[in-house]
Amino acid sequence: MSLIPPLNFHNLLFLMASYAVGVDLGGTNLKAALVDRDTGIIERAECPTEADQGPKHVADQIAAIVVEMMDAAPSSPVQGIGIGAPGAVNWERTTVSKPPNFEDWTSVNLRSALQTRLDTSLPVIVENDANVAALGSAFYGAGQDPDSFIMVTLGTGVGGGIIYQNKIFRGSTGGAAEIGHMTIDYEGPFAKSGVSGAIEGYLGQEFLTDHARDRLINYPDSAVRDLVDGNLDELSPRVLYEAATQGDDLAQDILAWAGHKLGCVLGSAINLLDIRTIVVGGGVSAAGDYILAPARDVLPRFVVPGLRDDLQIHQEELGNEVSLLGAARLAFEGEQAQVGSL
Repeated sequence: MSLIPPLNFHNLLFLMASYAVGVDLGGTNLKAALVDRDTGIIERAECPTEADQGPKHVADQIAAIVVEMMDAAPSSPVQGIGIGAPGAVNWERTTVSKPPNFEDWTSVNLRSALQTRLDTSLPVIVENDANVAALGSAFYGAGQDPDSFIMVTLGTGVGGGIIYQNKIFRGSTGGAAEIGHMTIDYEGPFAKSGVSGAIEGYLGQEFLTDHARDRLINYPDSAVRDLVDGNLDELSPRVLYEAATQGDDLAQDILAWAGHKLGCVLGSAINLLDIRTIVVGGGVSAAGDYILAPARDVLPRFVVPGLRDDLQIHQEELGNEVSLLGAARLAFEGEQAQVGSL
């Protein structure tokens, strides 16, 4: 079945058949897809990001996986390359600055780095990874119906994107919507960004699994131990989800705890923006209602009374695919994306 929605404001640019490469630059894994404008993803690849080896090595990794996707194009050459990256992206959509979970990375012009490595003048358009996920959701996923919504991505870190009246809201420099670094407790744990009590310091994959390990000390019979064969280094949010589906009380409690924290920060975002539809994506969101139901339950408690009508939290069911589609969408938009409009 085609991934392309009926022709409307969102997809007026889907008029010329072509291919683009979408890249999802994660702190743990690097993913790429060859995307056909009409039929969606037709080929994909994945490899470790190896972010601890520095930005030059990461750029080499991106270039290699992009070449693999370009070579997979069955007919016409690709139109461009779109990249979703963590961290702040400049207004020109070229440069990523200080991405969380990346070693020795200050400010890197990914457009220049890739064009040099690929020896090409193909457009390379870079955008914050959560903004890219929001763009993909707006065109293909759970965000197709509303013209405004807040995107939250739960993965290695916690990202945020804002779609307002069918456009990415980018702030004054391109770095808006860092929801993962909004504080819910100024005396809370430090996220890797250095912000104390930021939601990423609770729900980022590493932080969440550390919290689960600490709690497991008091639950020697938890199914979580069996799922990792006693090796708690193998613990992950996916393991927690699997244990929760087996009725494990600890796993369900931890995911509910995470959902409560999520509802708290989303309430602050709604109070600030008066956007009442939330789309939650990223790998950790695969836990579904084990996290989202508690978030829905507590959300009204953190929203001022005048904004409580029609609060909605939706799961983005396309998973990581939505980020790859959104990144390719950047490339399909070409120069329009480069100047920051949809």
